[in-house]
Amino acid sequence: MRAHAIVLTLLTLFGAACQPARPTAALVVLGQHVVTENPAGDVLSPGAIAIGGADGDTILALGTPEDILARYSAREVLDASNQIVLPGLINTHTHAPMVMYRGLADDLALMEWLNTYIFPAEAKTVSPEMVRIGTRLAVLEMIESGTTAYADMYYFEEEIAKATRAAGLRGVLGQTIIQFPVADARTPADGLARAEAFIQAFKGDSLIVPAVAPHAMYTLPADVLKAAAALGRKYDVPVLIHLAETEDERRQSLDAHRLTPAGYLESLGFWGPRTLAAHGVWVDDTDMAILARHRIAVSHNPESNMKLASGTAPVTQYLAAGVTVSLGTDGAASNNDLDMFEAMRQAAMLAKHATRDPTAVPAPRALAMATIAGATSLGLERLIGSLEVGKKADLITVGLDGARSTPVYDPISHLVYVARGTDVRSTVVNGRILMLNRRTLTLDRASVIADATRLAADVRAAVGR
Repeated sequence: MRAHAIVLTLLTLFGAACQPARPTAALVVLGQHVVTENPAGDVLSPGAIAIGGADGDTILALGTPEDILARYSAREVLDASNQIVLPGLINTHTHAPMVMYRGLADDLALMEWLNTYIFPAEAKTVSPEMVRIGTRLAVLEMIESGTTAYADMYYFEEEIAKATRAAGLRGVLGQTIIQFPVADARTPADGLARAEAFIQAFKGDSLIVPAVAPHAMYTLPADVLKAAAALGRKYDVPVLIHLAETEDERRQSLDAHRLTPAGYLESLGFWGPRTLAAHGVWVDDTDMAILARHRIAVSHNPESNMKLASGTAPVTQYLAAGVTVSLGTDGAASNNDLDMFEAMRQAAMLAKHATRDPTAVPAPRALAMATIAGATSLGLERLIGSLEVGKKADLITVGLDGARSTPVYDPISHLVYVARGTDVRSTVVNGRILMLNRRTLTLDRASVIADATRLAADVRAAVGR
């Protein structure tokens, strides 16, 4: 029996009789390794975390299992004694309901994929019900694969927010604004109005951060881009936008405005606080200086960019320029999953391949991009992204009991280069256990999958596949 398991048994049997009264923790998590992602990069082996506070959602203390169990009486213990405990992963760019288009159109360039398949499919199938069912499937996948917070851009965002909150997941959710008619807005003005109503409905929510999501500089006119940025500033909420995803986008911007996408948006006064740019593949040194100057974070989506042959984001140059870089999966229609462990590994390997430098994006950097840098990208670094006293208790545990998981010399290397989403055992958000030992507690898994399977038949019929 492991040492901290013995301590747990002894304290359970004799603690009340042998020790003075201790403060109560709502939950104590015991781990073989606790990877904190704090500024010092501490890894506790073994380690433990006490969670409590008025709402039971705050990290009270970290230490050895013996120390934590001696200091706190636990209402509940999550025994992850043969597991790695780490901050929940943060997906900074996706389109959650698009799990319903997973595998609908593959092996295509971005604009053909969008214009020939995805936009027509959305025109025929997007509805509040589709968004609700798709989001429930997406958040189930995220909970099961270790994502505890995500940024989204889509339509009927209030349905996404309700489904996300009900599942207990954390979301920075952006109501999309786009030039052409879509299911929830016939005009950009309608989209802006919906975005403002969405912000007013969810601002101050404990799990949902509402955001404004102008789709891209090439799908919106200047006045709407300015209005979207102004709306974000008015309510002090994030602004999410696609940026320089393809070479064609850059070329068209230069032809139309004699400016790159980043430069054009700067000329409009678009860039401002709490703005997150997704992709940022086709940029130069001047663009990176613009983003750094305005403190714009970039969400790197290596799998989607590779699959659509969009190019490779210059991650090492961004980091050298002082730009915060986090990780996203993009939608499951272009990835085709929401597994952030895959995003970490591919980000590390793609950077090495692109630069021919094996030291580019080492494992600790990749893990930081999926955790604390993700929180920083979303303006949530004071709340989540690392396991530190006073932060919200968003964490996951990763099993070490499989053949592929043996041996473990370095927990961080293991997380980036070995672990998969299916290795996640338990998921905790705001101190609430959403999945325990692979059993989801906040969603009826069978019902979610049955609803999605039924809806998939309708999507197939609508698009003739």
